[in-house]
Order: sequence, then C-alpha cells, then structure tokens
Amino acid sequence: MAPRRGAANPALVRAALEAGTDAPVEAEGPDTTSMVDLVAAIGLGVQEVGADALAEAFAAFGMFGLTVEDWAQMLGAAERGEEPPVDWGLLERHADAVSVVRRARDEELVRARTVLLGLRSFYALYVMHGLLMPDTPAQAALRQRIDELDMFPFLDHVIAISPSPGQFAESLTVCMEPPFDYLSEVLMEQLAKDSDIFRIPGDETGAVGFGEKWMHAMAELKKAGRW
Repeated sequence: MAPRRGAANPALVRAALEAGTDAPVEAEGPDTTSMVDLVAAIGLGVQEVGADALAEAFAAFGMFGLTVEDWAQMLGAAERGEEPPVDWGLLERHADAVSVVRRARDEELVRARTVLLGLRSFYALYVMHGLLMPDTPAQAALRQRIDELDMFPFLDHVIAISPSPGQFAESLTVCMEPPFDYLSEVLMEQLAKDSDIFRIPGDETGAVGFGEKWMHAMAELKKAGRW
C-alpha cells in the first residue's frame, strides 16, 4: 500500500480561509501511517496485531466517527470472545482483491467503473468546497448526504482526483463493494432532485457567474498573500 495522507477537512479549511486564519490542527486528515497495523492484520492475522493497535488504526481512518476508546472497547470484547463475535475472516477474505476481480462478471466490472467515476466527481465537489468554490443548495445537499452516511473519510482514502493506473485499479476493486455502490445510488438520486450544482440562487448568469465569483475569491486570496 502506497502511503497516502487524507485531505484536510474542507469545511474547516474554508472557514479558516474566509476568516484569514491558519487551518486548525483538526483540519488535517488522518495520518495513514497508522494504517500499517490494519494492513498487518490483513496479511498476518488479527491476533498478531492486537485490539489496541487495531483500535488506533480504525479511529485514525475515521470509521463511523468512533473514537479510539470506542473501538478498543468493542475490539477488546471481541478478542475476549464476548458477544457479538467479529468475523475477522471476512476482513481477510476481502483483502484478496485480485481474486475478487477475477471472479467478477463483466457487468460487475462495468458497474464498478460507473460507481468510481461518479464518486470521483462527488468527492471533487466536496473537496473544492474547501477551496472557496461558491456554495449552492445542490452542493450542500450532496455534502449532507455524504456526511449523514459518514463516508467522507472512506472517499478521502480511496478516491484520487487524478489517479495513476494503479490507483484507479485499486479504487475500482473497492467500488465493487456494496457500501460504495449504495453511496453512488444515494448521491445520484440527490443529484436528480437538484442538479443546479453551479447555479447560485438569485444569479441569472448561471455557470458563468458561478465561475466568475470563484475566480474573484481566489484572486482576493492571492492578493492577501494567502495562496
């Protein structure tokens, strides 16, 4: 696994830029070096890593918004054999990405590509919100759906806006999983309800006015010496 650091939280970065302050430490994405323990658990077996190390890895990844303490309590209970049991074998089986792709039907691969391309666009919108892109009700609704499902940390780890062929292949495999397919469906349904992503309410110039407002905001940022 190539080391990859998550993007800073777009909402916190935007607030800092608008206020003329530095982005707070909380805006930094999780340090993916902590994911080494998770990779080791997949390759060597969960027992070789232990519940405490896994708790830190899951918390750093931002899974479900749970803290290290939350994960430690649940994983510790599972390690002691308390209910409900955790099927660690499922985690290890899903790590065998090559076999998953080889078993996939053509239509499954095509669907995964559709999901990946769609999620890349939604992820880009979410991230560019932090770069002072003008906000619209349609964009806000899409971000809200992602936040309701607590999926931004996952997208931030999996999706690359300009992926290498290797990154694209890795992401394609991930997008064969049901959670990402479901997220794609949810966001496409939301987009169908309100597709005016680049139309600012009250601005009849549409996408042209949207672009001009964004360029003006970036120019002001540069003029202030913050870019």
